[in-house]
Amino acid sequence: MAFVLLVLILVGVWLFCLFDVLGTDETDVRHLPKFGWFLVVLLGSLLGAGAWLLWGRPRRAPEEAVWPPPGASGAPKGPDDDPAFLEDLERRLRDDE
Repeated sequence: MAFVLLVLILVGVWLFCLFDVLGTDETDVRHLPKFGWFLVVLLGSLLGAGAWLLWGRPRRAPEEAVWPPPGASGAPKGPDDDPAFLEDLERRLRDDE
């Protein structure tokens, strides 16, 4: 049972890396062209997947890695938090009277 679980995890990591290569923009890939990384991960199995994670996958800039962004509360804002919406609503209510 443990062997089956280990194999499933390893296949999952390999598939994650394969689809990650396919989903990454060509300009963000490091050291090799995107097609080269695809072949490395496809044919190199776990070693190729490890190489992709270490050397090929794009790195995030520090400001992109911060969530929520500075100055944002992280909670979605409703229309009643928008001053322009409230002014327009008040104007429409006065026009209806």
